Amino acid sequence: MPDEDLQKQIKSLSEKMESVEESMRLVTGPYSQLLEYVERFQKISTSYFKLLDLYQRYGEISPDLLVPGVKDSISREVVKILFDRDGQNISQIADKLKERRGTSSRRIVRERLKMLEEKGVVKSKGSSRAKVYWLTEEYVHKWYELLGLGSRKEKAEKDEPRAEPGKPS
Repeated sequence: MPDEDLQKQIKSLSEKMESVEESMRLVTGPYSQLLEYVERFQKISTSYFKLLDLYQRYGEISPDLLVPGVKDSISREVVKILFDRDGQNISQIADKLKERRGTSSRRIVRERLKMLEEKGVVKSKGSSRAKVYWLTEEYVHKWYELLGLGSRKEKAEKDEPRAEPGKPS
């Protein structure tokens, strides 16, 4: 008889423990979700303060800030032009540069693109007479990281163009 009572008590305690565990899961669920929101908010606010710091130091926040060692304004403007729309040839870039700066030369644009390609900021595709230029995925990824947007997951392989020529990016 005492064994039966003991078994009943153990079974009753086991059921009560399961009930308590279920209640704890229900109660802690919203708190874990709240914690996720707080962590996300912390990341966003950290990125925001990072951007404010960049703005304070450089007076603007633009993609060309990520190009180390590029001091000339033409190269910096070429990066901005490609960030606005990838997949452009030298003539298109030179035309945009002329709109923004009042003057440009395809020869200078070609030189700057070659230097940016050597630095791993841009890549080209096509023959020497019909080259089209894109920003590298690595560079774009750095920009998204700087903005606090995290990594960009795309179906395309790394270093594949983000847009085809003639199509908006």
